Amino acid sequence: MSTSINNAFYDELHHEWYVAKDHPIVLLRAENRVRNPWILSQLKEKSTVLDIGCGGGFLTNKLAKAGHQVTGVDLSFPSLEIAKKQDATASVAYYEADAYSLPFEENEFDAVCAMDLLEHVKEPWRVIEEAARVLRPGGLFFFHTFNRTALSYIVAIKGVEWFVRNVPQAMHLHRYFIKPKELNRYCSEVGLVVKQLRGLNPVINRALFKLVFTRHLSDDFAFKFSKSLACGYVGMAINN
Repeated sequence: MSTSINNAFYDELHHEWYVAKDHPIVLLRAENRVRNPWILSQLKEKSTVLDIGCGGGFLTNKLAKAGHQVTGVDLSFPSLEIAKKQDATASVAYYEADAYSLPFEENEFDAVCAMDLLEHVKEPWRVIEEAARVLRPGGLFFFHTFNRTALSYIVAIKGVEWFVRNVPQAMHLHRYFIKPKELNRYCSEVGLVVKQLRGLNPVINRALFKLVFTRHLSDDFAFKFSKSLACGYVGMAINN
């Protein structure tokens, strides 16, 4: 049993962030196709947005194309380099920075995002505390993570290991997953009020069956919002 989560594999992805067909990063691309439009729909015009753990820039570059003033931070320098290359606007400010100690002033952003990040750190409440610190009053905090349930263990950990090729060892650890009530508590302790929680689950379609029987991930693989929070879930909180 792995004792620590593996975040080093992000450094090795390089251009595979955008082109891999046989790696779990395809799942992340599929999640972003659902999450990004939802986040955009919640933002005001020309918001200042910080994406913590921005990785290869799936969200940051989408927000920049929509006209927002965007900053992305990550500890993976190779991932930031890919994100910069994929930024068609050349406007995103990318920084190598620690989510526990953000290099920004208080009340600097209209929105802060932590997508696919909270389950990759030992102390997610510290990330949320920093997000609240740099958020303006009335600012929005967006997040996506996994619930700590038997279903999430079967689907998000064992299912990925069984049916997806080239899964990095310890990509996810079940004990790092976060129950919604825990996340609500982390938010409330720093003045964030959770206003939306929505499940995010795979669509049962041809691409899913193809994955099960061939271990091949296609770009037709999709996720959808759901009422069930038993596996993965997204949310939005407001800074009071």
